[in-house]
Amino acid sequence: MTEPNSDRRAILSVAAMLGTLAVIVIVWVAVGMMHAADQRGPAQPAAAPPSAAGFTPPAADSIPEGPMGDSIRRGEQYFTQTQTYAAQFVGSGLQCSNCHLDGGRQANSSPMWAAWGMYPAYRAKNDRINTMEDRIMGCFVYSMNASASPAGMPPPAGHDIYRDLESYFAWLATGAPVGVEMEGRGFLTLDPPANAYDPDRGELVYQEQCSVCHGEDGLGQRRDDGTYDFPPLWGDHSYNWGAGMSRIANAAGFIKANMPFGSGMSLSDQDAWDVAAYVDAQERPRDPRQTGTTIEDTRQRHHASGDYYGQVIRGDLLGDGVVSVAP
Repeated sequence: MTEPNSDRRAILSVAAMLGTLAVIVIVWVAVGMMHAADQRGPAQPAAAPPSAAGFTPPAADSIPEGPMGDSIRRGEQYFTQTQTYAAQFVGSGLQCSNCHLDGGRQANSSPMWAAWGMYPAYRAKNDRINTMEDRIMGCFVYSMNASASPAGMPPPAGHDIYRDLESYFAWLATGAPVGVEMEGRGFLTLDPPANAYDPDRGELVYQEQCSVCHGEDGLGQRRDDGTYDFPPLWGDHSYNWGAGMSRIANAAGFIKANMPFGSGMSLSDQDAWDVAAYVDAQERPRDPRQTGTTIEDTRQRHHASGDYYGQVIRGDLLGDGVVSVAP
């Protein structure tokens, strides 16, 4: 009869032999992999994914404490209550979050988590490399119509408004890839409509689908304190002719994905194009780039295609800043 200690010694001996064999196999595989890598040349970085579908920004209640958290919270206030917290530099009836819905979170409404990692970047609009601060300044100039603000200008370069807004955008983009064209960035891209687009058809869509919020006259719903529950889509207090939303394709993509509010993707593509054409065929504040030049010169330089600036629609020369409806 074999003693228990002898059995234990035999088991340990076999285990040791197996362990040695395992080490030999691992070393052999590693050497083989190194040899293969040598044959291929230096290792290349992994390719970035083509998109980041399904990205979710951090929860609203997860803003950290401390100075960084304070800056993020101020940035959120500037973004969602622009007329109140940045009133000195706002000459329109819009908040940033009117176009960048859900506080800059909603896909296909130019969400800030998708924009943050794409700057600095060249923009043909001003023919230079833009930083994120430049981009925000442009939004004040055009969408917020800063020339009509109490300051008569956007926040000057280096202003804390930019610092706080950038803190907010960076926080929204927590975990997002850098330099990757993320799914949901910007506005939805629609194919050109089969039936072209028509402001007259769009007026019917507008009155049926949009007027309940933005008013039959397009001037929005204004509170007693001068701010808006729903923003004006044209007139003296809307975005000016230099804003991205004055381009019919941008407006159509935004409308298709997000309007009527809470019922995005409910309009047909044709209706989205038509109602965008109707909205953008209305007069609004002047393009601030039209300085010392004629409307035609400005049209040739900045509006050669894509919008109605400088064209006569329903007897009105668009771009002269003369609004045909009462503010």
